Amino acid sequence: MLKDTAPPGGVIRPAIAADLPEIARLCAAHAAFERAEPTPVDLATRLEPVLFSAHPRAWCLVVDHGGELIGYATCSLEFSTWQAADYVHLDCLFITEPHRREGWGHALLNAVKNAATARGAAHVQWQTPDWNIDAIRFYHRAGARARPKVRFSLPLDQQKPDPSTGG
Repeated sequence: MLKDTAPPGGVIRPAIAADLPEIARLCAAHAAFERAEPTPVDLATRLEPVLFSAHPRAWCLVVDHGGELIGYATCSLEFSTWQAADYVHLDCLFITEPHRREGWGHALLNAVKNAATARGAAHVQWQTPDWNIDAIRFYHRAGARARPKVRFSLPLDQQKPDPSTGG
């Protein structure tokens, strides 16, 4: 199960706006690790209103290891129709390679769990690529249960209709 303390030499804390360039760097490393599309070059600018507006859509926890950010987790509060209850969607949890297997992942997941509990969530949900065996083992050791599903993504055309063409 999850440890309640962070390893020595660092702290897990809520992100601040000044962290945005480093969060964007971590996101890019995470996307590359997961063999995903590259992150937008203006990711830090895009994340700012989502994380730091008067009514943020999501929140971010960072692992600050002596002034260097070595990991992050981003979450949002969502609603489950089947449970008629809020849950936390853990969108990202990432620790840089040199700091994996030091206990930061467990400490960060525990911090997410505590934040979810504080927000009144019934549970936390997330996904990981099926090829990421290390992550799957990590989550199983943490007490998580896998639920097989197929994840879909439906790209939406972001172009606005042209009123002159009636569309």
